Amino acid sequence: MSLRDRKRIRTRQALVAAALELFESRGYDETTIAEVAAAAEIGTRTFFSYFPSKEDLLFPEADVRVQAAIDAIAGRGPADGPAEVLLRALRQVGAESDDLSGRMSALRLRLVRTVPAVQGRGLQLQMDAQRQIARHLAEAFPDRIDEVGAGALTGAFLGAVTGALQVLLENADRSIDPAAVQQAMQVAVKVALAPWFQPPTAT
Repeated sequence: MSLRDRKRIRTRQALVAAALELFESRGYDETTIAEVAAAAEIGTRTFFSYFPSKEDLLFPEADVRVQAAIDAIAGRGPADGPAEVLLRALRQVGAESDDLSGRMSALRLRLVRTVPAVQGRGLQLQMDAQRQIARHLAEAFPDRIDEVGAGALTGAFLGAVTGALQVLLENADRSIDPAAVQQAMQVAVKVALAPWFQPPTAT
C-alpha cells in the first residue's frame, strides 16, 4: 500500500471518528459537514472526496461488508452451501471490524429510526447489498438455488442481522461488548437460515 493510500485511509477513519463523537455529543441534525471536516483537519471540499453525503458517514463499511460476502462466495469450498458462505462472511466482518457491533452501530440504529434521510440511505444500501449478494449466490450455486431463492436467502440473512442488532443495541451505550454482539448475531443467522444449512435431498 502506498503512502498516499495509507493517508487516505487515516483521513477516512478520522472523519468517521469525528462524526461519531459529534453526532453523539451534539446531535446529527445539529452537526454540519464543515464541522466534521474541521475536526478531522481537512477542508469541507476535501470531505466530498471521501464521502458523498453526511448520511454516508454512518455507513462507512457498507461496501466492505458486501465485498466480504462476494469474496466468501467466490472462495467457497466443495462442501459449502449458500448459507455457510454467508455465515463465514459475517464472521470475517466481525473479526476485522466492530462497525456492526460497536458504538457506530448503536448510533446508526438510533438515527435510522429518527432521521428520515439516514433511514432512506440505509434502506437504499441494504437493497443494493441484497441485490448484489443474491446475484452472486445464484450464479455460484445454480444447482442449489435459483434467483428467487437467492433473493429470499439473502433477505433472511440481512433481516436476521438487522433484527438481532435492533434488540441487542436498543439501549446500548459506550459499554457495548462487540464480541458478545457478534456472537449473538451469528446465533440469529443460524436460526434464520436453518433450512438452508440442511444438505440437499436426493431426487
